[in-house]
Amino acid sequence: MTSKELFREISRATTIAKNRLSAPEALNKAFYYQRPSSSSRGLRLDFGNIAGLLMSGTASVGPNSETLHVGDFRAQTRRTFANITALLKSEGAAWKDVVWTTCYLRDIERDYVEFNEERTAFYTSQALDPLPASTGIQAKLCRPDLLVEIETIAIFRDNRAPKE
Repeated sequence: MTSKELFREISRATTIAKNRLSAPEALNKAFYYQRPSSSSRGLRLDFGNIAGLLMSGTASVGPNSETLHVGDFRAQTRRTFANITALLKSEGAAWKDVVWTTCYLRDIERDYVEFNEERTAFYTSQALDPLPASTGIQAKLCRPDLLVEIETIAIFRDNRAPKE
């Protein structure tokens, strides 16, 4: 689908349904944070049969909201990609539908080479072509033991039956 066709399809939508993303077998809302939480793990936007997934920063956390692989940058990066994969799959999407990532590294000077090696290996395993657009940013992350966090945007044609 060309970008022109995509925008035409989106403009035909009369309503934009918004639903929270969830993949509890892989990750849950962090109990680490004060309640009530002020964000969703991500949102699904439905524009007719075109869907968009907007994922908040996802990191190396487990199904009980625990940080996984403390101190191991490569393992945290791999778990982050696995968590994003679970969120995509929960909505009928895949990495081929990802159009944008924003990648936050606690120490970009120290970790970028390793990050890019892990990302390249992962994208190669997913046979992505073209690759998603991406921005890399050094940032102090929301937990002191997290070394990497990734936001993702995916857009895809959804042929599943509508949710009730």
